[in-house]
Amino acid sequence: MPGMQFEYDEEGGTFFYFLFSLWGLVLIPTTYYFWPRKPVDDEKDKKRRECNCDPCVIKRHQLKSSTKWARMKEKILKIVFIIAWIIFALLAYKVSQIHIEYQEYDPYGELGLDVGATKEQIKKAYKQLSLKYHPDKATGDHKKFMKIAKAYTALTNEETRKIWEESGDPDGPGVTRFGIALPKWIVEKQNSMWVLLVYGLLFMVLLPVVVGVWWYRSIKFSKDQVLLDTTRLYYYFFQKNPNMILKRVIMVLAGSFEFDKFHNAEIVERPSDNEEVPMLIKHLPNLDEKNKEKPLCYPYSVKARALLHAHFQRLDLPPDTLAIDQEYIVKKCPYLVNEMINVIAQLVAGAHRNAVQYMPRLETIENCMKVSQMLIQAVDVRTSPLLQLPHLTQDMLKHFTTKKRHIQKIRDLIGMKEEDRRSLLRHLTMDEYRDIINVCASLPYVTMEVHSTVLDDEDTSITAGSIVTVEVSLKRQMMEVLFDKEELSHVDEDQDNLAIANEDNESNKDQENETEENADTNQKAPVWQKPKKQPKKKGGNQKNKKAKQAYNWKAAATTQEKKESSKQDTEKQGNEVAVKDEEEREDKDDVSERGAETDEETNASDGEDQREDRLESSSGRHEEDEEQWKKYQEEAKKEQQLDTKVKESHPVHCPYYGEEKQEGWWLYVSDKKNHMLITAPVQILTLKDEEELTLKFSAPHKPGLYSYTVCLRSDCYVDFDQSKNIRLDVKEAKVIEDHPQWDIPDDEDDKDKDEDTDSDYSTDFDESDED
Repeated sequence: MPGMQFEYDEEGGTFFYFLFSLWGLVLIPTTYYFWPRKPVDDEKDKKRRECNCDPCVIKRHQLKSSTKWARMKEKILKIVFIIAWIIFALLAYKVSQIHIEYQEYDPYGELGLDVGATKEQIKKAYKQLSLKYHPDKATGDHKKFMKIAKAYTALTNEETRKIWEESGDPDGPGVTRFGIALPKWIVEKQNSMWVLLVYGLLFMVLLPVVVGVWWYRSIKFSKDQVLLDTTRLYYYFFQKNPNMILKRVIMVLAGSFEFDKFHNAEIVERPSDNEEVPMLIKHLPNLDEKNKEKPLCYPYSVKARALLHAHFQRLDLPPDTLAIDQEYIVKKCPYLVNEMINVIAQLVAGAHRNAVQYMPRLETIENCMKVSQMLIQAVDVRTSPLLQLPHLTQDMLKHFTTKKRHIQKIRDLIGMKEEDRRSLLRHLTMDEYRDIINVCASLPYVTMEVHSTVLDDEDTSITAGSIVTVEVSLKRQMMEVLFDKEELSHVDEDQDNLAIANEDNESNKDQENETEENADTNQKAPVWQKPKKQPKKKGGNQKNKKAKQAYNWKAAATTQEKKESSKQDTEKQGNEVAVKDEEEREDKDDVSERGAETDEETNASDGEDQREDRLESSSGRHEEDEEQWKKYQEEAKKEQQLDTKVKESHPVHCPYYGEEKQEGWWLYVSDKKNHMLITAPVQILTLKDEEELTLKFSAPHKPGLYSYTVCLRSDCYVDFDQSKNIRLDVKEAKVIEDHPQWDIPDDEDDKDKDEDTDSDYSTDFDESDED
């Protein structure tokens, strides 16, 4: 009876097929994704626009020297891929040379005869071959003789010949054999010890080590590769000091455990620190190095704090010791600042749930964002934003503020005429002036549009406790679009926002004192303030239309009944005047028939109207559901838009930051009057041209006028922040007494009671008790 039999591949053909296919499946996609490629950027345009100031030249030189190992890795990777493809070609050649022998059994071929040979020829061929290949002969071959004997039996024995003709084998149908793609030496007895050693090394040593290292890192670091001890440190200090000044934020940042050798093996402690760090502290006033708080008083924290302040003031440090440590610390700090902002946002959310005792103020999180800008541009709080431009020093800025001109921002410099700007920078060479213009042209110019709504199909007005959706659209352009423009509307934007905020505070105070209605009518409103118009409610209009339709068809039905009843009365009076009784009876019969017909018509018309109204309401609800589902899908796409995009925006001009940096932004809603953070900051790392984002928060629970501020802050540039004020007219929440879905006819209730006589929770015990 046929069966199955597994056997190892003794010749190695199946193993090479398996190895060839597996090698190709791994090699082809790996080469596609990991083959080193050159950047697609235009090198000529990049060189023409790049800054040639001394810090930028030094930074490019350091990046090139640091990329030598990266280039070496690319070369090694290319060599590895070339060797892998050579092995793939050799495997393909080996597979092409393998011939799998699979053919039907041919007894005539074994005897060297043609098909259809006679018995005499078969006997003669068998004798000749047996004399040659018999095992007792000198030229004998046991295997060959067995094949000859088997072929002779298959051709001479009738039963064996029949079996061969039916199954293709004289021995009958054989077993199905499967070759396992492993060489036979793996299961041989003399190699069993080596195989066990390899298995033990893989599964008992290597695998536990890999899992242990992964687990150790997972419990030590967060998802942003920040030490969990550092995150706990931030929670402690921000909860302890809700209103943290900028100097205190820098102290907490320097106390991060990433700068401690006990927590981070990459930190290097040198004997020269005992001399160089105290000398550096003498040049840094107000460092507060005598603070006794732990871990802010530890040596690593004091050293990191001193290096950060030296970075803000652009002090020269010893290149072989402190400069290396400063570069490492500054590179780590942006990730730590992001962790600070996340911790503050979580504490604010916890304070709203009464899980945290003290809520961090708005100034605390904004100070953290200022620290990020200071780190990237290497500027202090008191320094001018113009120092972000190349070739400008503190002494040159004295000529920027005179009686004729007042240049304090980069946008003021861009807004000047070409002649005035060149005369102001006449002490610079043409190349240096070109560097300033190129950097100014590459700076971001972002326009922000804000719109606040409540996503509701019936009523879009903002009520107490409703979810307010703030839709923000950002458009990023180069600052070069502002060149040769005399007037910049964006320059005075901050002043306008301050004026609006002050006016909002005054209006809120007047509203609290309830003196707004009794104010002097002769007092003039500010010029920029426009009279408010009450927004029209779409939902209310729809409700009114529906109510009018319901009232109209009822009124029409009642007027028809009145007219018909009046007609019947007149006809009856006319019939009484008639003389003949027969005519009166006939007229009365006609009148009764007409009255019945009119009653039936009115009832039928009422039923048709009700059916039409029900059909209209059901179709309207179906359309509203479809619209609501489309809105939900659009919102889901917007929420996933930032996650699916590649985190790439525009390069930042930061010559004092040791790495290449991409532009980033924070977007959030705040309440500046109460110093509160309303929404968690959303980090935007994909603003190349345009972005659309949504921020959601719950409206206040008390009705009134409220003012909020939508803030957009840069994480790399100073004085490029924006803010837009939004006003919310919060009304009282409507109490929903009735809803169309709750209108259940009484007939359906009676039917449900009759059908559902048995409860879903009834048991056999209840029935037995009733019996």
